[in-house]
Amino acid sequence: MDARISGTHFPLETLGPGRRLGIWFQGCPLACAGCMSRHTWDVEGGTSEEVSDLLKLWEKALERGAGGLTVSGGEPLEQAEALAELLAGASRLRDRAHPEGGAPGGRPDLLVYTGYEPEELTLRHRRALRHADAVITGRFRVELPTRLVWRGSANQRLWPLTSTGKARYAPHLTRQSAGPRLQAVVGTGSGPGIRIYGVPLRGELQEMERRLKKAGVTLRGPSWRP
Repeated sequence: MDARISGTHFPLETLGPGRRLGIWFQGCPLACAGCMSRHTWDVEGGTSEEVSDLLKLWEKALERGAGGLTVSGGEPLEQAEALAELLAGASRLRDRAHPEGGAPGGRPDLLVYTGYEPEELTLRHRRALRHADAVITGRFRVELPTRLVWRGSANQRLWPLTSTGKARYAPHLTRQSAGPRLQAVVGTGSGPGIRIYGVPLRGELQEMERRLKKAGVTLRGPSWRP
């Protein structure tokens, strides 16, 4: 099965615990005001990737000690069937590398971001999330800034779904971030330029732009501008 993907990155360090593989789905109908990832909205953007190839990236990440898989976007649930296949395969590979008998808190987890609220999830959506260990739900609302870890606005909620999810995320449900919320990567396999991963505080992206400009670096067409 194919999936429309905006990009991938390992190690991702700002969207979940530990060093993770990040996979960003392409296409989002929600178009939240203030979104830092407007480049992921267009359903015809990104690239078409075989889910089997994405699972090979996950297998390699596990071999390198990945602490989990984070799936974001875009809106992953717009490609529910591809997401279901990805999470099912990722769960099988994880369980093979880290058997159920191991300590749940030490097993790599599968985390999904969606802009949908729990009451908006259809049966098709819920089937796609069947193998997720945790889900972060809710539109990004720029008027509700938060310091809650891994969340962009105060309305977004973190839901542990499995024993692994509860073991890994229960300590973080109300924890506020104390360290960096953004990770900058230069010249990744997704192409030239700078890619920013994470959930910034209000004004943090603009402050980063000012500091880069002062250092002689000007960003062209950043994804958080119309």
